[in-house]
Amino acid sequence: MKRMLNTLYVTSENAWLRKDGANVVVEVEGVERGRAPLHMLDGIVGFGRLGASPALMSACAESGLALSFLSPSGRFLARVEGMRSGNVLLRRTQYRIADDETRKVAIVRGIVAAKAANQRTVILRALRDHAKTAASEVENALTHAERRLSSISHQTLDAETVDVLRGLEGEAAATYFSVFDHLIRVNETEFRFNGRSRRPPLDRINALLSFLYAMLGHDCRSALEAHGLDPQVGFLHADRPGRASLALDLMEELRPVLADRLALSLINRGQLKPHDFIVEDAGGVRLTDSARKQVLVAWQERKRDELRHPFLGETAPLGLVANIQAQLLARHLRGDIDGYPGFIWR
Repeated sequence: MKRMLNTLYVTSENAWLRKDGANVVVEVEGVERGRAPLHMLDGIVGFGRLGASPALMSACAESGLALSFLSPSGRFLARVEGMRSGNVLLRRTQYRIADDETRKVAIVRGIVAAKAANQRTVILRALRDHAKTAASEVENALTHAERRLSSISHQTLDAETVDVLRGLEGEAAATYFSVFDHLIRVNETEFRFNGRSRRPPLDRINALLSFLYAMLGHDCRSALEAHGLDPQVGFLHADRPGRASLALDLMEELRPVLADRLALSLINRGQLKPHDFIVEDAGGVRLTDSARKQVLVAWQERKRDELRHPFLGETAPLGLVANIQAQLLARHLRGDIDGYPGFIWR
């Protein structure tokens, strides 16, 4: 099994990244702030205004190491890529299936079923952990949502078109986020959640979720490219210029497991406070620099948690699940396995 490597996150303003031998060096105002061996990394993610030397960008491109630039809030800006690797025959198969309603519906079915099942598990864990302290109306709302998500997951088995599955996915998201506020156990009014908002996030919970989703998106895109797939051409998400549709497909199964659970833990354990967010004049909300670093540390630690993969039957860190799912998708497209097994968290 692939060894899980680290991702280097650079959050310092006006940082400069350069190559020194086999290392990447981070400098701020001419002073070295850190260095890391390139062979120990599977990605470099920079936030805000920073630059990178041509030598470093070339080394990253040649080794297939993802170098991504994001805004301070985590919005994707740009990415340095080398020559496309992978089997052209695999990508041609991917394109053909993406244009074939009958063949792609089986893949989308696995994605949507896994997403609804994993959202249900998040709610079940909250019911298990907090049933004794939750008000009866909260418990009833969570129970109803859990049962509805279970039903949606089962309904995917009978769906015969991608449009129907997209409708079920939307219904699952609406059900899940309608009770997400009940999963937040702190009393601060600043942490109340009234539904998803993006570009920009309009409250603290949405700002945290969007930031974590950006990290997950980086990992999913890198995993797909590592297995020779084109992240731009998806099955659940329709093609759109500039959108990595297949990376978004892969993210759907993993959002509840990696991002949502971590967001809830950081808030419910008091690791993040209202003052760790900046409310901008235009209404958008983002993490402070210090909070962003804290979230990135927690993100790396979360990725080290181990679980037993339900399809492979092997123990693996959570950080490798995106890579495993990308590999399983590639194997299905090549005809090595009959179907795409979505990742269902237990």
